[in-house]
Amino acid sequence: MLRKAFLVGYNGQSMAGILFIISAPSGSGKSTLVSELRQLVEGLEFSISYTTRAPRGSETDGREYHFISRERFEEMISDDAFLEWAEVFGNYYGTARSALHLAAEHHRDLLLDIDVQGAMQVMERMPAAISIFIMPPSPAVLETRLRNRSVAEHMTDEAVIARRLQQARSELASIQHYRFAIVNDVLDVAVSELRSVVLTARGEKDSGLIRMAECCETARQPERLARALHTFLNNLTPH
Repeated sequence: MLRKAFLVGYNGQSMAGILFIISAPSGSGKSTLVSELRQLVEGLEFSISYTTRAPRGSETDGREYHFISRERFEEMISDDAFLEWAEVFGNYYGTARSALHLAAEHHRDLLLDIDVQGAMQVMERMPAAISIFIMPPSPAVLETRLRNRSVAEHMTDEAVIARRLQQARSELASIQHYRFAIVNDVLDVAVSELRSVVLTARGEKDSGLIRMAECCETARQPERLARALHTFLNNLTPH
């Protein structure tokens, strides 16, 4: 039986469940971590965001994102249909308010995979949310991942890669606002840490899981996190 916290929804009403916010710079491996987490942990409702950007590779509407026109997105903004929204690299991204109500109806916790701009909005409105930041171990690893993604998407534009690296620096400046941070250097370790954060937020009493989650608290400045941050903030330019 899950221990349920009560969060205040966007409209001021209470909703049962825990809200988990996960953010990361582009190329941090966040999508892979979230996919692994959902296979290991039951009772998570995943909110599919809306975006105005075009699908990439094998992306399918309604699976990775709801792909809609810019005009339709702006209509939803006017209708106050979003819990949060932001414009990133010229495209809109947003989370529908209906995601909160859907999770509550299903008696599940809600997982939001959103960018830093959107996360700041949600954290302000729902301070009880569990916020988690995912980051790669170094600029070199991030650059390699971005280049591999660009090749897979048939878009090897150096300006795009440079812009995303600089965006990563900007986003890392917000890491102190997140309750937890996970360095995605070894996938299995990062998955275990993410799982420990989710389970302890639900009230898990296992001492090993609690210690693992505590080692991811940004307030504690764990060594791996401090080392990765130092590397990024002192060297974040493309080769």
